[in-house]
Amino acid sequence: RFQGYARMALTYLHVMVRVKDLEKSMAFYELLGLRETRRYDSEQGRFTLVYLAPPGQEEAPLELTYNWDGDEGLPSDSRHFGHLAYGVDNI
Repeated sequence: RFQGYARMALTYLHVMVRVKDLEKSMAFYELLGLRETRRYDSEQGRFTLVYLAPPGQEEAPLELTYNWDGDEGLPSDSRHFGHLAYGVDNI
């Protein structure tokens, strides 16, 4: 514990993973029992966000981020972790 700090309410939102092949990635996570819960396509940003979660656990999704024009910044060794998202009342 941190001494002298007030406790802040945190709400887990999601974890994000960048993917090079959206369909193959979705097929992999579907084998693990995750199902698509929502999708957002950005024409302007040229990306797709797909949220997957196990049935009954939709409040804890995995976000797959797919860049339509490729993503040269992704390493070839599958280390594609993007971020862990939490919501707070005030920063």
